[in-house]
Amino acid sequence: MRLTLLPPVVALAIALPAMAQDSARDWDLHRNTRTNAIMAYTVFDNGLGIAVRCLDGGYEAFVSGLPPAGRRETRTLDVAFGEDELTPQSWNVGVNDTIAVSSFPAPFARKLRQGGRLQIRVPDGGGPGRALRYDVNLPASPGSIDETLAACGRPLVDPRDIELDALPDTGLPENLVWDRAPVVDYPSRSRYARGFAVVTCMVSPDGALRDCTVETEHPRDGGFGQATLQAVRRARVRDSGGLTDLPAVRVSFRVNFVIGGYETREDRERMRESRQRARERRQSGE
Repeated sequence: MRLTLLPPVVALAIALPAMAQDSARDWDLHRNTRTNAIMAYTVFDNGLGIAVRCLDGGYEAFVSGLPPAGRRETRTLDVAFGEDELTPQSWNVGVNDTIAVSSFPAPFARKLRQGGRLQIRVPDGGGPGRALRYDVNLPASPGSIDETLAACGRPLVDPRDIELDALPDTGLPENLVWDRAPVVDYPSRSRYARGFAVVTCMVSPDGALRDCTVETEHPRDGGFGQATLQAVRRARVRDSGGLTDLPAVRVSFRVNFVIGGYETREDRERMRESRQRARERRQSGE
């Protein structure tokens, strides 16, 4: 059971540094009518590759050619556009652990389309305690990236991007905690052993979640996004300070799916922590 991340054309481009992108032209564009996919990608002579694609209505963004992440679900990449300071971001690890998958692909693509300087710093990428930094000049993409966004109905400008950038790693704004965290069921018809989905929602005054959107899911045909949306119906947040009429703010959360026997060490540690938090909530009467 494997998760296919990039079609052969991108794998070929990444394998051939001689095909490195000329920063003066738009990104390369690949269409696959059989899978209803359209992808924009660029490859650099240092081995780094970046791709965004719309696949059957779902949007994805990848960075490839990174140092291996090992058997982990997520990895930290410090990212900066232009002359901004490097900011740590949590990325998802592909089955090929040299590929990182964005949790928020459309906002990432909207920044990529502007072109210019992009820095990516990989903590411990050069070995323990030694970071590895990529510093590349992105070609602007007035056409190719825009086509991928349009194919998935994603706007070229979205005010939600500012809200998502401001969210902490927990996905919950300050003073909000889970009153009833989403509890998901593994998609019964999924043919994959593992996957993930990232969802954002607005908070209702009573703590219920509404207007939810699947930001990304992988694999695209695994049913993980829909399973997460179904779990949202029963989820609720609350204000840790006791506020009963909650403001309309946006929250995000990532759900990992894994079939028993395919867990990584990180999976097992996360499940232990989840059980411990559940026990603590029961003991405190929450």
